[in-house]
Amino acid sequence: MTSEQRVVVIGGGLAGLRLAARLGGDAEVTVLGEEPHVPYNRVLLAEVLAGRYAPEVIALPTPGPVLRRGVRAVRVDRADRLVHCDDGAALAYDSLVLATGSNPVLPPLRGLFEPGERELPDGVHAFRTMDDCLALSEAVRPGVRAVVIGGGLLGVSAARALASRGAQVVLAQQGERLMERQLNADASALLATHLTDLGIEIHTECRVRGLTTSAAAQPHQAGGISQIQPLRRSRSGVRGGAPAAAPHPATHAGPRKVTGVELADGYRLDADLVVLACGVRPRTGLAGAAGLTVRKGIVVDDHLRTGDPRVHAIGDCAEHAGQVYGLAGAALEQADALAATLTGRPTRYTGTRALTRLTLGGAGDPFDLAAFGETTPRPGDDVVRLADATRRTYRTVVVRGDRLVGGVLLGELSTVGALARGWADDEDLNSLFHLLTDDGGH
Repeated sequence: MTSEQRVVVIGGGLAGLRLAARLGGDAEVTVLGEEPHVPYNRVLLAEVLAGRYAPEVIALPTPGPVLRRGVRAVRVDRADRLVHCDDGAALAYDSLVLATGSNPVLPPLRGLFEPGERELPDGVHAFRTMDDCLALSEAVRPGVRAVVIGGGLLGVSAARALASRGAQVVLAQQGERLMERQLNADASALLATHLTDLGIEIHTECRVRGLTTSAAAQPHQAGGISQIQPLRRSRSGVRGGAPAAAPHPATHAGPRKVTGVELADGYRLDADLVVLACGVRPRTGLAGAAGLTVRKGIVVDDHLRTGDPRVHAIGDCAEHAGQVYGLAGAALEQADALAATLTGRPTRYTGTRALTRLTLGGAGDPFDLAAFGETTPRPGDDVVRLADATRRTYRTVVVRGDRLVGGVLLGELSTVGALARGWADDEDLNSLFHLLTDDGGH
């Protein structure tokens, strides 16, 4: 690639900006960032919500004039190699990179949207962008009743952040345990204990059926977040007890305001705030409209190319070898590999062995967690487990033959980097075993 070649990157998040930085002066790069904010590290939004970081603290290094903020790509013309934008611009490219990220999943809850509308009720928030975070920060205050729907990484982070701001929080998880994709049963139980100790009420195997709302100007009844009330049923619906709000006429004044969350077992939670943390879905609309292959994400090969050799995809929107990672580590590795390829050093991307890390709490009650690989053993696997109640540490690793295949560490994480590298590099277990001791091998 020469410096005259034009690379257009759609997406101003971690993946897109990493690619632009790696390309440097080796190409004429334009990055389209839909959000008007200074680029930021999405992983740290919970720290902003908790009030521990100001928004500017989580800003990413500025890419300079290559980034066009607040500009949305609306169509890709592959025949003429043009990207059409919502400000009327049409950008020509030699290589196009889709780094469009992902959208929050909005579950099909009764009462979430009124017929023909796509406006969330007042008090209902996704938790994916800086705008989401700032809106939640403005709404939360001591004593506010908040229900977080979803007990994965995002939901746990949001619940902890809201609790640290003094909210009364209920965390509703449809699965059997918290963070079930990353944690084994023991680690998930320890996480639940930590959150419960902070005053967060946890309900697992709990399916949310719908929301109750009222006109925004109409105050709802006061009550504690733990006022879970049974509902009397009739053929025509649910009524009595703590009733669901009746449907509003289309002409009612003002937006709807959330007042509660209905559970599938017939109970209701009072709520001033509801946070939808039900996962994310790759943003593939542009790719699909342009005729590119989309399955779970935008399908790419080992050189991160789509079916059009001039169009690539990286980050949360990309599907490689059937896998959509949705993690920062994979996005960075993909950006580095693609930058090498675009600058004349073809580099194969063979996948990412991802590590999940989470830090909850401040100086008084920190809770550090890391998980990697297969945390649930298969038949025949060996499990090494060490727990220290005094130091509040827990370590468990899964061993298959003489190889480390996964692990979970809580509390003291000084050895997690070495363990994860050994796992990623398939090192012999004997060279790693000392890292499992309580002193980290010191």
